[in-house]
Amino acid sequence: MAGSFFKGCFLSLFDYKTEKYIVAKNKKVGVLYRLIQLSFIGYIIGWVFVSKKGYQETDEAIQSSIITKLKGVSVTNTTESGLLVWGPEDYVIPPQGEAVLFVVTNFLETPNQKLGYCAENPKVLNGHCRDDKDCEEGKMIVAGNGIMSGRCLGKDENSTGTCEIYGWCPIERIFKPQGPLLTNAENFTIYIKNFIQFPKFTFSKSNVLDTADDSFLKKCRFDKDLHPYCPIFRLGDITRRAGYNFQDMATFGGSIGIVIEWDCDLDKGYSNCHPQYHFTRLDVSVSNKTIAAGFNFRHTRYFKNAAGREVQHHPNSHQCWLRAGFDGCWSFHL
Repeated sequence: MAGSFFKGCFLSLFDYKTEKYIVAKNKKVGVLYRLIQLSFIGYIIGWVFVSKKGYQETDEAIQSSIITKLKGVSVTNTTESGLLVWGPEDYVIPPQGEAVLFVVTNFLETPNQKLGYCAENPKVLNGHCRDDKDCEEGKMIVAGNGIMSGRCLGKDENSTGTCEIYGWCPIERIFKPQGPLLTNAENFTIYIKNFIQFPKFTFSKSNVLDTADDSFLKKCRFDKDLHPYCPIFRLGDITRRAGYNFQDMATFGGSIGIVIEWDCDLDKGYSNCHPQYHFTRLDVSVSNKTIAAGFNFRHTRYFKNAAGREVQHHPNSHQCWLRAGFDGCWSFHL
Protein backbone atom coordinates (compact mmCIF):
# COMPACT_ATOMS: atom_id res chain seq x y z
CA MET A 1 0.00 0.00 0.00
CA ALA A 2 2.75 2.42 0.93
CA GLY A 3 4.56 1.69 -2.32
CA SER A 4 1.45 2.39 -4.39
CA PHE A 5 0.89 5.71 -2.55
CA PHE A 6 4.39 7.01 -3.19
CA LYS A 7 4.25 5.81 -6.78
CA GLY A 8 1.01 7.74 -7.35
CA CYS A 9 2.49 10.90 -5.84
CA PHE A 10 5.54 10.63 -8.07
CA LEU A 11 3.52 10.11 -11.28
CA SER A 12 1.23 13.05 -10.41
CA LEU A 13 4.17 15.38 -10.87
CA PHE A 14 3.94 14.78 -14.61
CA ASP A 15 0.21 15.45 -14.91
CA TYR A 16 -0.86 18.41 -17.14
CA LYS A 17 -3.59 20.57 -15.75
CA THR A 18 -5.68 23.37 -17.29
CA GLU A 19 -7.80 25.97 -15.54
CA LYS A 20 -11.55 26.03 -15.98
CA TYR A 21 -13.05 29.46 -16.64
CA ILE A 22 -16.61 30.57 -16.17
CA VAL A 23 -17.80 33.43 -18.40
CA ALA A 24 -20.55 35.50 -16.78
CA LYS A 25 -22.68 37.37 -19.32
CA ASN A 26 -23.35 40.21 -16.90
CA LYS A 27 -22.30 43.78 -17.76
CA LYS A 28 -22.35 45.01 -14.14
CA VAL A 29 -20.03 42.24 -13.00
CA GLY A 30 -17.80 42.82 -16.05
CA VAL A 31 -17.56 46.58 -15.44
CA LEU A 32 -16.75 46.03 -11.74
CA TYR A 33 -14.08 43.50 -12.68
CA ARG A 34 -12.43 45.90 -15.14
CA LEU A 35 -12.59 48.82 -12.67
CA ILE A 36 -10.75 46.74 -10.08
CA GLN A 37 -8.10 45.87 -12.66
CA LEU A 38 -7.71 49.50 -13.73
CA SER A 39 -7.45 50.70 -10.12
CA PHE A 40 -4.53 48.33 -9.48
CA ILE A 41 -2.83 49.35 -12.72
CA GLY A 42 -3.46 53.05 -11.99
CA TYR A 43 -2.01 52.69 -8.48
CA ILE A 44 1.16 51.03 -9.77
CA ILE A 45 1.71 53.48 -12.62
CA GLY A 46 0.39 56.69 -11.08
CA TRP A 47 1.47 56.40 -7.45
CA VAL A 48 4.42 54.02 -7.41
CA PHE A 49 6.13 55.06 -10.65
CA VAL A 50 4.99 58.63 -11.44
CA SER A 51 4.40 60.17 -8.00
CA LYS A 52 6.85 58.26 -5.79
CA LYS A 53 9.21 57.35 -8.63
CA GLY A 54 9.65 53.88 -7.23
CA TYR A 55 11.74 52.91 -10.24
CA GLN A 56 14.43 55.46 -9.26
CA GLU A 57 17.42 54.96 -7.04
CA THR A 58 18.10 57.56 -4.36
CA ASP A 59 21.31 58.74 -2.73
CA GLU A 60 20.88 60.39 0.67
CA ALA A 61 24.59 60.19 1.56
CA ILE A 62 25.25 63.58 -0.01
CA GLN A 63 28.80 64.87 0.38
CA SER A 64 29.08 68.61 0.99
CA SER A 65 31.72 71.23 1.69
CA ILE A 66 31.26 74.84 2.75
CA ILE A 67 33.62 77.80 2.32
CA THR A 68 32.73 81.28 3.59
CA LYS A 69 34.32 84.70 3.32
CA LEU A 70 33.14 88.09 4.56
CA LYS A 71 33.79 91.56 3.21
CA GLY A 72 32.93 95.03 4.48
CA VAL A 73 34.31 97.91 6.54
CA SER A 74 32.83 99.72 9.54
CA VAL A 75 33.95 102.50 11.90
CA THR A 76 33.51 102.83 15.69
CA ASN A 77 34.35 105.73 17.99
CA THR A 78 34.32 104.91 21.72
CA THR A 79 35.71 106.68 24.78
CA GLU A 80 38.03 103.77 25.53
CA SER A 81 39.46 103.08 22.07
CA GLY A 82 38.77 106.24 20.10
CA LEU A 83 38.26 106.09 16.34
CA LEU A 84 38.74 102.59 14.91
CA VAL A 85 38.25 101.11 11.44
CA TRP A 86 37.00 97.51 11.44
CA GLY A 87 37.78 95.14 8.59
CA PRO A 88 37.06 91.39 8.17
CA GLU A 89 40.32 90.58 9.99
CA ASP A 90 38.89 92.36 13.06
CA TYR A 91 35.21 91.33 13.21
CA VAL A 92 35.38 87.78 11.78
CA ILE A 93 36.40 85.16 14.35
CA PRO A 94 37.95 82.80 13.32
CA PRO A 95 39.35 84.51 10.18
CA GLN A 96 38.47 81.55 7.92
CA GLY A 97 35.04 80.11 8.59
CA GLU A 98 33.71 76.73 7.50
CA ALA A 99 31.28 75.10 9.92
CA VAL A 100 31.01 78.18 12.15
CA LEU A 101 31.55 81.84 11.37
CA PHE A 102 31.32 84.71 13.86
CA VAL A 103 30.72 88.33 12.88
CA VAL A 104 31.00 91.00 15.58
CA THR A 105 28.20 93.58 15.41
CA ASN A 106 28.51 95.08 18.91
CA PHE A 107 30.88 94.93 21.88
CA LEU A 108 31.32 95.96 25.51
CA GLU A 109 34.89 97.00 26.24
CA THR A 110 37.05 96.79 29.38
CA PRO A 111 40.40 98.34 28.36
CA ASN A 112 43.81 98.22 30.02
CA GLN A 113 43.22 95.44 32.53
CA LYS A 114 46.27 94.47 34.58
CA LEU A 115 46.93 91.63 37.00
CA GLY A 116 46.45 93.03 40.50
CA TYR A 117 44.09 93.44 43.47
CA CYS A 118 40.59 94.95 43.25
CA ALA A 119 37.07 94.45 44.60
CA GLU A 120 34.92 91.66 43.18
CA ASN A 121 31.89 92.62 41.12
CA PRO A 122 28.85 93.14 43.43
CA LYS A 123 26.75 91.06 41.00
CA VAL A 124 28.79 87.97 41.91
CA LEU A 125 26.64 86.57 44.74
CA ASN A 126 29.37 84.53 46.46
CA GLY A 127 31.63 87.57 46.48
CA HIS A 128 29.64 89.46 49.14
CA CYS A 129 31.09 89.76 52.66
CA ARG A 130 30.61 91.40 56.10
CA ASP A 131 34.14 90.86 57.39
CA ASP A 132 37.45 89.38 56.33
CA LYS A 133 36.57 85.85 57.45
CA ASP A 134 33.95 85.70 54.69
CA CYS A 135 36.76 86.04 52.14
CA GLU A 136 38.87 82.91 52.51
CA GLU A 137 42.32 83.59 51.12
CA GLY A 138 43.10 81.60 47.98
CA LYS A 139 39.48 80.53 47.42
CA MET A 140 38.04 80.66 43.91
CA ILE A 141 34.58 82.18 43.57
CA VAL A 142 32.05 80.42 41.37
CA ALA A 143 31.36 82.69 38.36
CA GLY A 144 33.82 85.17 39.88
CA ASN A 145 36.71 87.08 38.36
CA GLY A 146 39.68 85.97 40.42
CA ILE A 147 41.10 84.50 43.66
CA MET A 148 40.11 85.87 47.10
CA SER A 149 42.88 87.72 48.92
CA GLY A 150 41.31 87.40 52.40
CA ARG A 151 40.16 91.04 52.67
CA CYS A 152 36.60 92.38 52.70
CA LEU A 153 36.27 95.79 51.01
CA GLY A 154 33.56 98.44 51.24
CA LYS A 155 31.90 97.02 54.38
CA ASP A 156 30.15 99.07 57.06
CA GLU A 157 27.74 98.42 59.92
CA ASN A 158 24.60 98.49 57.78
CA SER A 159 25.63 96.85 54.50
CA THR A 160 27.80 94.15 53.04
CA GLY A 161 30.94 94.68 51.01
CA THR A 162 32.72 92.61 48.39
CA CYS A 163 35.75 90.43 48.70
CA GLU A 164 39.06 91.63 47.34
CA ILE A 165 40.38 89.40 44.56
CA TYR A 166 43.60 88.96 42.66
CA GLY A 167 42.85 88.93 38.93
CA TRP A 168 42.55 91.12 35.89
CA CYS A 169 41.69 94.57 37.23
CA PRO A 170 39.58 96.55 36.79
CA ILE A 171 37.03 93.75 36.51
CA GLU A 172 34.95 93.35 33.39
CA ARG A 173 32.47 96.13 32.76
CA ILE A 174 28.90 94.89 32.40
CA PHE A 175 26.13 97.18 31.25
CA LYS A 176 23.21 97.09 28.84
CA PRO A 177 24.20 98.48 25.43
CA GLN A 178 21.87 101.03 23.87
CA GLY A 179 22.57 100.09 20.27
CA PRO A 180 25.05 98.35 17.95
CA LEU A 181 28.44 99.97 17.50
CA LEU A 182 29.13 98.44 14.08
CA THR A 183 26.08 100.09 12.54
CA ASN A 184 27.27 99.38 9.01
CA ALA A 185 27.46 95.62 9.61
CA GLU A 186 24.17 94.96 7.81
CA ASN A 187 25.92 95.97 4.57
CA PHE A 188 28.69 93.40 5.04
CA THR A 189 28.55 90.63 2.45
CA ILE A 190 29.18 86.95 2.97
CA TYR A 191 30.37 84.64 0.23
CA ILE A 192 28.91 81.16 0.80
CA LYS A 193 30.47 78.63 -1.55
CA ASN A 194 28.86 75.18 -1.38
CA PHE A 195 30.02 72.08 -3.26
CA ILE A 196 27.86 68.94 -3.23
CA GLN A 197 28.29 65.44 -4.63
CA PHE A 198 26.04 62.40 -4.95
CA PRO A 199 28.69 59.65 -4.91
CA LYS A 200 26.33 56.86 -6.04
CA PHE A 201 25.70 58.69 -9.33
CA THR A 202 29.10 60.44 -9.58
CA PHE A 203 27.20 63.74 -9.82
CA SER A 204 28.58 67.00 -8.42
CA LYS A 205 27.59 70.65 -8.56
CA SER A 206 28.16 74.01 -6.89
CA ASN A 207 25.93 76.94 -5.91
CA VAL A 208 28.25 79.27 -7.89
CA LEU A 209 27.37 80.11 -11.49
CA ASP A 210 29.60 78.31 -13.98
CA THR A 211 30.82 81.30 -15.96
CA ALA A 212 34.04 82.66 -17.43
CA ASP A 213 33.11 86.22 -16.44
CA ASP A 214 35.64 87.21 -13.75
CA SER A 215 33.54 90.21 -12.72
CA PHE A 216 30.38 88.20 -11.94
CA LEU A 217 31.11 87.66 -8.23
CA LYS A 218 32.25 91.28 -7.83
CA LYS A 219 28.95 92.80 -8.92
CA CYS A 220 26.22 90.20 -8.23
CA ARG A 221 24.02 89.79 -5.14
CA PHE A 222 21.84 86.77 -4.46
CA ASP A 223 18.30 87.02 -5.79
CA LYS A 224 16.01 84.00 -5.90
CA ASP A 225 14.66 84.90 -9.34
CA LEU A 226 17.36 87.04 -11.02
CA HIS A 227 20.60 85.59 -9.59
CA PRO A 228 19.93 82.18 -7.96
CA TYR A 229 23.56 81.15 -8.58
CA CYS A 230 25.13 84.22 -6.99
CA PRO A 231 26.58 83.10 -3.61
CA ILE A 232 27.05 86.67 -2.28
CA PHE A 233 24.59 87.53 0.52
CA ARG A 234 24.17 90.87 2.28
CA LEU A 235 23.80 90.27 6.05
CA GLY A 236 20.85 92.65 6.27
CA ASP A 237 19.05 90.70 3.52
CA ILE A 238 19.66 87.40 5.34
CA THR A 239 17.94 88.62 8.52
CA ARG A 240 15.14 90.19 6.46
CA ARG A 241 14.46 86.89 4.71
CA ALA A 242 14.26 85.30 8.16
CA GLY A 243 11.60 87.87 9.10
CA TYR A 244 13.68 90.16 11.33
CA ASN A 245 15.34 93.57 11.18
CA PHE A 246 19.14 93.47 11.31
CA GLN A 247 19.52 96.59 13.48
CA ASP A 248 17.08 95.16 16.06
CA MET A 249 19.17 92.00 16.34
CA ALA A 250 22.64 93.53 16.11
CA THR A 251 22.60 95.07 19.61
CA PHE A 252 22.37 91.80 21.55
CA GLY A 253 23.14 89.32 18.79
CA GLY A 254 21.07 86.46 17.50
CA SER A 255 21.04 83.22 15.61
CA ILE A 256 19.85 82.78 12.02
CA GLY A 257 19.60 79.34 10.44
CA ILE A 258 20.44 78.99 6.75
CA VAL A 259 19.57 75.73 4.99
CA ILE A 260 20.90 75.02 1.52
CA GLU A 261 18.71 72.26 0.13
CA TRP A 262 19.67 70.16 -2.88
CA ASP A 263 16.73 67.96 -3.94
CA CYS A 264 17.68 66.91 -7.46
CA ASP A 265 15.86 64.70 -9.96
CA LEU A 266 18.75 63.56 -12.12
CA ASP A 267 16.33 62.18 -14.72
CA LYS A 268 15.75 65.82 -15.70
CA GLY A 269 19.44 66.55 -16.16
CA TYR A 270 22.18 68.75 -14.71
CA SER A 271 20.42 72.02 -15.53
CA ASN A 272 17.41 71.16 -13.35
CA CYS A 273 19.38 70.60 -10.13
CA HIS A 274 19.24 73.89 -8.20
CA PRO A 275 20.06 74.98 -4.60
CA GLN A 276 17.16 76.20 -2.47
CA TYR A 277 17.88 78.58 0.46
CA HIS A 278 15.80 78.78 3.64
CA PHE A 279 16.36 81.33 6.44
CA THR A 280 15.07 81.00 10.03
CA ARG A 281 15.85 82.72 13.33
CA LEU A 282 16.82 80.07 15.90
CA ASP A 283 17.41 81.86 19.20
CA VAL A 284 13.82 82.93 19.96
CA SER A 285 10.96 80.99 21.53
CA VAL A 286 7.32 81.07 20.51
CA SER A 287 6.71 83.91 23.00
CA ASN A 288 9.78 85.81 21.67
CA LYS A 289 10.64 86.75 25.29
CA THR A 290 13.10 84.02 26.23
CA ILE A 291 16.19 84.98 28.25
CA ALA A 292 18.18 82.72 25.90
CA ALA A 293 17.66 85.10 22.98
CA GLY A 294 20.75 86.76 21.54
CA PHE A 295 24.33 85.59 21.29
CA ASN A 296 27.64 86.77 22.73
CA PHE A 297 31.13 85.58 23.60
CA ARG A 298 34.24 86.87 25.39
CA HIS A 299 37.50 87.66 23.66
CA THR A 300 40.78 89.13 24.97
CA ARG A 301 43.81 90.79 23.40
CA TYR A 302 47.12 90.68 25.27
CA PHE A 303 50.01 93.12 24.86
CA LYS A 304 52.84 94.61 26.90
CA ASN A 305 52.93 98.26 27.91
CA ALA A 306 55.98 100.53 27.82
CA ALA A 307 57.18 99.13 31.16
CA GLY A 308 57.02 95.57 29.81
CA ARG A 309 54.00 94.69 31.93
CA GLU A 310 51.35 92.44 30.40
CA VAL A 311 47.99 94.12 29.81
CA GLN A 312 44.78 92.69 28.41
CA HIS A 313 42.04 94.35 26.41
CA HIS A 314 38.74 92.62 27.12
CA PRO A 315 35.77 93.30 24.83
CA ASN A 316 32.62 91.23 25.42
CA SER A 317 31.33 90.89 21.87
CA HIS A 318 27.77 90.44 20.68
CA GLN A 319 27.84 89.01 17.19
CA CYS A 320 26.47 87.18 14.17
CA TRP A 321 27.63 83.70 13.21
CA LEU A 322 27.10 81.32 10.34
CA ARG A 323 27.10 77.59 10.62
CA ALA A 324 27.32 75.15 7.74
CA GLY A 325 26.65 71.49 8.44
CA PHE A 326 28.38 68.49 6.86
CA ASP A 327 25.24 67.56 4.96
CA GLY A 328 24.81 70.97 3.37
CA CYS A 329 22.27 72.23 5.92
CA TRP A 330 23.26 75.53 7.45
CA SER A 331 22.75 77.81 10.40
CA PHE A 332 23.60 81.50 10.59
CA HIS A 333 23.75 83.23 13.97
CA LEU A 334 23.82 86.88 14.88
